[in-house]
Amino acid sequence: MASDRRERVGWYCYDWANSAFPTIVVTVFLGPYLTAVTRAAADAGGFVHPLGIPVSAGAFFPYMVSLSVLLQVGFLPILGAIADYSHRKKQLLALFAYLGACATIGLYFLQGTNYLLGGLLFVLANLSFGASVVFYNAFLPEIASPDQRDHVSSMGWALGYLGGGLLLAGNLALVSQASTLGLTTGQAVRISLASAGAWWAVFTLVPLATLKRRQPVKHLATGERLLTAGFQQLRHTLGKVRHHPQTLLFLAAYLVYNDAIQTVIALSSQFGQEELGMSISELTTLILMVQFVAFFGALGFGYVARAVSAKRAIVLSLLIWSCTVVYAYAFLQTTLQFFILGGVIALVLGGSQALSRSVFSLMIPRGQEAEYFSLYEIGERGTSWLGPLCFGLALQFTGSYRVAILSLVVFFVLGLALLSLVDVRRAAREAGASS
Repeated sequence: MASDRRERVGWYCYDWANSAFPTIVVTVFLGPYLTAVTRAAADAGGFVHPLGIPVSAGAFFPYMVSLSVLLQVGFLPILGAIADYSHRKKQLLALFAYLGACATIGLYFLQGTNYLLGGLLFVLANLSFGASVVFYNAFLPEIASPDQRDHVSSMGWALGYLGGGLLLAGNLALVSQASTLGLTTGQAVRISLASAGAWWAVFTLVPLATLKRRQPVKHLATGERLLTAGFQQLRHTLGKVRHHPQTLLFLAAYLVYNDAIQTVIALSSQFGQEELGMSISELTTLILMVQFVAFFGALGFGYVARAVSAKRAIVLSLLIWSCTVVYAYAFLQTTLQFFILGGVIALVLGGSQALSRSVFSLMIPRGQEAEYFSLYEIGERGTSWLGPLCFGLALQFTGSYRVAILSLVVFFVLGLALLSLVDVRRAAREAGASS
């Protein structure tokens, strides 16, 4: 089950490569920039009208995040099932990685009032990002034994934060020195957005060169085709997963609490800009700090998991997440407080996600890794939909970013309640895996 070190390092490098997208595009630059472009296109009441639907300019980006994941609900599980029947996980990883990277590079052309171009490119990029991570995650059970997965998953997340942080540092220097270089702030932001796509494309070459192709555990019946097998397997999985109640319970908990995590990640810059009046430079500095603190946080939570179990470490992280949301609603007033709050979040950010991935990997029946991880990925980084939708609706109907951020505490509390009911060892037994 365990692979050689070269393959494992190559697997880590895809986290290093793709983290540029959620960091640079989703978390830092696109939310505030696309919101500004949308406001420039809005009518006197502050609304734009895509397809004739009135949408508040401030809510357009959250709705695009939500739309990109709604598309994945039916799309990713089919891809996962197809991957489990073939030996093409690596080719599919490459296809969607480069489709997403090209769409991200295309964001360089987002300017003026062309908010629809930005929305469409983001939806394509985020959809491709989610698809690529399905196949990436599906390699985890192949390269690490059950007792190694907390460490391996945490290391991948940690290096992802480090890679995204290094590129963000360069982007911060570019934005802060834009006038010196003869650039407008908008041009510097567009270059930064495109750089995330270029980074993603270049470093994806490493896992493609090192990950091994393995024969699938499942095989097509005579006369059966991959596409029809994918649909049939999806129906089979949705029916069979009911016989793995602990896996289903964990997946439900994860989809709920990770919705809130992803909403905070995706919309924190917009909150800082609109509610606290922070500049792009200040927001970039904040996220840069978060990236490097999260590197140590992800590694640290790996050790916490060894000491108290991965499930208890996740519970601890969710309690901290809940407190930060309440603090942002009731007490957050200054930029300095936002930086302190960001530091606290950074300590639990990587740990809550890395350990969730490794715990879920223990609950998957052998031969169905990509299929199950496609269901998992619907709630993964930058791909949540219910949280952004709730945030957008709260903002549109109340006009308050504080009420919008407070609405997310419901997701953390419900996710925590569901997680408390999960028996990880029993889930592993139900899946036929070793705990």
